[in-house]
Amino acid sequence: MKSYLLGLDVGTGGTRAVLVGKDGAIISSATREHQPFASPHNGWAEQDPHDWWSAAAGAIRDCSAKAQVSDQDVACVGLAGQMHGAVLLDENDQVLRPAIIWCDQRTQQECDWLDHTVGRERVIQLTCNPALTNFTLTKLLWVRNHEPRVWQRFRSFLLPKDYIRFRLTGEHATDMADASGTLLLDVARRRWSSDIMATVGLPESCLPRAFESVEICARVSDEGARATSLRAGTPIVAGAGDQAGGAIGLGIVRQGDVSATIGTSGVLFAATDRPTMDPQGRMHTFCHAVPDRWHVMGVTQAAGLSLRWFRDLLAGSPNYQKSYEELIAEAAATPAGADGLLWAPYLMGERTPHLDPRARGALVGLIANHTRGHVVRAILEGVAFSLKDTLALFDEMEVPVRSIRLGGGGARSTLWQQIQADIYGQEVEIVEAEEGAAHGAALLAGVAHGVWNSVEEACECAVHVATRVSPHPAAMDVMRRQYEIYRTLYPALKPVFARLTNNQSREMPN
Repeated sequence: MKSYLLGLDVGTGGTRAVLVGKDGAIISSATREHQPFASPHNGWAEQDPHDWWSAAAGAIRDCSAKAQVSDQDVACVGLAGQMHGAVLLDENDQVLRPAIIWCDQRTQQECDWLDHTVGRERVIQLTCNPALTNFTLTKLLWVRNHEPRVWQRFRSFLLPKDYIRFRLTGEHATDMADASGTLLLDVARRRWSSDIMATVGLPESCLPRAFESVEICARVSDEGARATSLRAGTPIVAGAGDQAGGAIGLGIVRQGDVSATIGTSGVLFAATDRPTMDPQGRMHTFCHAVPDRWHVMGVTQAAGLSLRWFRDLLAGSPNYQKSYEELIAEAAATPAGADGLLWAPYLMGERTPHLDPRARGALVGLIANHTRGHVVRAILEGVAFSLKDTLALFDEMEVPVRSIRLGGGGARSTLWQQIQADIYGQEVEIVEAEEGAAHGAALLAGVAHGVWNSVEEACECAVHVATRVSPHPAAMDVMRRQYEIYRTLYPALKPVFARLTNNQSREMPN
């Protein structure tokens, strides 16, 4: 009997399954897409958890079929997924409403209430993070305030990947890394915060059990086995949120290791040996998927989403059939700096460094001879500029940066690789098999199953650098000057964003 490790990543756009051998090699992978998230009002983002489950079960079956793997061949399963979501369940574990996901921006009033009731400094002291619209707690409070009939039936909540675990096993469980993004975890002590729960009036009975990422916390049930190609009784580890899971897949496990990942969102992620905090709360301080290790990260809400938005906008034009590759080829034909065109990627508000859910996207500096290629290049550069904002904060906080590895869509485009090297001002690395958080989840499963003695050993065995990209000195100089101008955009536009939001506020439901 062969023995494989299965990793699953429940993303925003789809769920990806990856089978990994005990030598760390990827055997097969498969993805099932999700329905696009619904946005019934400005700044809202919701998905159907049942759609996640359908995609997850299908991706597992597809992945096993590709590799011709039987239900006896999978030794252990690891889960990863989009963070900060809120799946509300009733006393029978039935979903009460669509999940409010990570990029939803409706909860500013709940954040203000937390700052007033608990105190901004106290919230950071208890959880290592400020109250932001993205965090799960603010979503629960919003439902309590705005949907009393739903709240009357509320008994528990799960994060997105943990809802898939529940459907696979019948168990309520989560991991320290994903729980860090709820604003309910005492991140420094790696346990749920009783102080926060008591202060906001939530019962601790609504919390799932929290485990370290490499701990086995559940086993596949008969019902889960029937829906997938897995054997009943197969162990499942706690896993990780997508950012910590993706960092494991890139080998970002020791202090000084940094990743720049561009998916729907963009993340600069640095592993640390202690819970390092920004007093202003501009970055997240979370538990890592490695036991007794933490990480800091800055988030750009609409990174890959910016490029997707532009492609989809053009798709409505007659006879338009351009692919991402064709758009990026057009961008590559334009000079560094996009002839003065700048993109502020605030399509879903912004986290790092502005903490402003009212921020909006802006294309600044358009002139008549700018082409579609200029716009695409400005988008690629604007996303990287936004991520460089986090590098500046790392320097301010004295977080060491020994190396930067690229992940996500930004790692698969040679142009975006070079743009990032030029903007970050240092060499960047691309690994051989970039399968993101699903790969990281499989490696965590391998540690639990005894294939490797530690997460560090798993990464040394399975993660290898394929190429390194050095910055071009001339382009780096252009990008440095362009970044200086980019940093003036948000302060200049902030009053405009506020007026636009206030003008639309009466359109929002109470």
